[in-house]
Amino acid sequence: MQKASWRTYSHTEELAIQHPADEKLQEKAWGAVVPLVEILRIFSEVSVRKYLEYFLFTREQALAKQFAEILHFTLRFDELKMTNPAIQNDFSYYRRTLSRMRINNVPAEGENEVNNELANRMSLFYAEATPMLKTLSDATTKFVSENKNLPIENTTDCLSTMASVCRVMLETPEYRSRFTNEETGNGGRHNTL
Repeated sequence: MQKASWRTYSHTEELAIQHPADEKLQEKAWGAVVPLVEILRIFSEVSVRKYLEYFLFTREQALAKQFAEILHFTLRFDELKMTNPAIQNDFSYYRRTLSRMRINNVPAEGENEVNNELANRMSLFYAEATPMLKTLSDATTKFVSENKNLPIENTTDCLSTMASVCRVMLETPEYRSRFTNEETGNGGRHNTL
């Protein structure tokens, strides 16, 4: 399985922070961070909540598989976020630079896509230790509270079944060995976040 990665907080951005009057350095650092913020925006907006209403809490095998894939993505995303402080550093740099550009009336490329309101929501999202897992948990709680006509057992049975499947996979050496080998951990497919 190909390891997902995030570009590390660049030396250019560090120099741009240290030398705010150097316009060429500011432009270069800004150009490097804007595409990364777009990726962060997409993940924070999509997160898990939009998928849950469609995939969660049924007894269909295909939907259970989709839920497992959502859970897998959630854990991989949160692992990447927790092990890469550059993600939050890049976004903090973006916000500071954007604020400075607004004060100086300098037009910013891509500013319309990440306005102040969205930037605030993104900051709150990425401030969580495990933002996708928190979103999944919040969405599950919301789903249960908004669908009182569905028996609570559907939710608990679904989550219990998923936990039991995971336990069996970890307790069975044959299954566990599939996950210790990076090449076979995902059926030979290569996934990235």
